[in-house]
Amino acid sequence: MTPVIETERLALRRATLADAPFLLDLWNQPSYIQHIRDWGARTVAQAEALLQERILASYRLNGFGQFVVTLKAGGAPIGLCGLIRRAGLEDVDVGYAFLPQHWGNGYALEAAQACVRYGLTTLGLRRVVAIVSPGNERSIRLLEKLGLRYEKTITLPGIDEALKLFTPPGAPVAGDAPAT
Repeated sequence: MTPVIETERLALRRATLADAPFLLDLWNQPSYIQHIRDWGARTVAQAEALLQERILASYRLNGFGQFVVTLKAGGAPIGLCGLIRRAGLEDVDVGYAFLPQHWGNGYALEAAQACVRYGLTTLGLRRVVAIVSPGNERSIRLLEKLGLRYEKTITLPGIDEALKLFTPPGAPVAGDAPAT
């Protein structure tokens, strides 16, 4: 499948139903369940249904969504990264998750930077934000490297946990006095 986005080391492509076994593995990683969500998919059939309901539906409804991140060298899928339109969030956010064996190589930052650039330049988004579980220190550091800064804690429909909202520089921070 043709990549939507390419970086030096990565190709980001739209997901297909053939990705269900990979996504089942990713979604059931303890780190994914702890810091993102337990989707409850335990079989390939459940992963296919979730893939259709969340990722493929986003492509149809929004024209964008999460992409399967693959290594250019060999084409192995290593994670998800993309742009997500969420209920209760004014802006589109960048989201990512990688298999733990691929952490520490800079892939998440490389993919997230490319997705933000894609959102701003290709899709014409006004800005791209991010949300993160308060205890996910690795992700918080990545968002800071991405140039985003903590703005406030928010709650979103359907998510039990309060989340940290990170926004780009120049965006007003809660409690900042407006410029005169």
